[in-house]
Amino acid sequence: MSALSDEATAGSGVASAHHGPGRLLGGLARRWLRLGGGLLLGALTAVVEVTYLLGLGSVLLAAWTRPHGRQQTVHRIVDWIEVGARHLAEVERWRLATFLGCENAADYSGRRAVRYLALRWTVGLLGGAVLLLFGWGVLAGGVWVWEALHGESSPPLLLGQFVLALLGLFLVVQGGLGAVALDRRLARRFLGPSSREVLERRITELASSRAGIVAAVDAERRRIERDLHDGVQQRLVALGLLVGRARRSTDPAKAAELLRQAHEETGRALDELREVAWRVHPTALDNLGLADALARVAEAAGLPVRVDCRLTVRPPRTVETAAYFVVSEAVTNAARHSRAGRVDVVVHDGEGRLTVMITDDGVGGADPDGGGLSGLARRVAAVDGRFEVTSPVGGPTRIRAELPCG
Repeated sequence: MSALSDEATAGSGVASAHHGPGRLLGGLARRWLRLGGGLLLGALTAVVEVTYLLGLGSVLLAAWTRPHGRQQTVHRIVDWIEVGARHLAEVERWRLATFLGCENAADYSGRRAVRYLALRWTVGLLGGAVLLLFGWGVLAGGVWVWEALHGESSPPLLLGQFVLALLGLFLVVQGGLGAVALDRRLARRFLGPSSREVLERRITELASSRAGIVAAVDAERRRIERDLHDGVQQRLVALGLLVGRARRSTDPAKAAELLRQAHEETGRALDELREVAWRVHPTALDNLGLADALARVAEAAGLPVRVDCRLTVRPPRTVETAAYFVVSEAVTNAARHSRAGRVDVVVHDGEGRLTVMITDDGVGGADPDGGGLSGLARRVAAVDGRFEVTSPVGGPTRIRAELPCG
């Protein structure tokens, strides 16, 4: 048991397992490749967009100067422009979601799509210019390295080239990040959800979370009734029988033995009552905080559990309670069903939310729609959080919950 407690408080081991140098560098490389691919594709689509707008704009201008049938022709060309702009905007939405991680709504009008493209092509060409600068830097760096290897550069020149390379790399990184930020902001401005869609989404979320809360409360009530009936009530019935037998007994020694058994039964009934109360709301959350409550979960898990809990501030009570039950239920499921040999729990806060990640090395195949996991999803949705389960057959199983702290 002490070994489990030590593992529960060993945060550094989990941090190194989840954030090794190789994995961190690999993740950064994949991120930059994805962003670079998004900028490159955005530069290509920008050329198509500006060509499209200029071409049909010229046609529109020519139609506007016609003396006869001008109004109908102009309306027809405007409709063509808006339809084509929506198709191009859909390509941009796919690019933003795939490469830049920016999801946008699909309820924008054709006119908003035209306005978006009229500004976006400048951002796309800016991203292309950043990539060209990066390519020139790589080419120049290769030439400098070749000159250095062949002894054609003096030390002062090498130092100057190194400083210039660092400056160029800084400009490329900042320029690329700036172009990505502009691309995302422009898409949110013109392709983002309308106020009506935002309201409809919110109504749907509230209706879903309300139904989930009702179902979770009903399931919790049934579980408490079952625990009281099968556990505490049986203990109390046995206690009553022992006390009754002791009262009817005429043998003092036998009566004393029955009272001793009744006293022990009282202790077991109190222990089960505390367990029921703990499952309703663990008092350690109020007295000790989330980190210590999770350490107790790790100690009682029955398998090695490592907890890395790094909180800068104490979260609200509802968020803290939801995080505790997510970890507790996930660890219990891993111990009972996944045949796991180890469970890693990482809890940290930042950017206005509390993130909980539970990973086990079991057999996987967990059903997100099962009773336990769906109950956790409802509990997380009740506080406007997000809940994800990844459990391929063969493992590992990863459960992630993001809980807003604002």
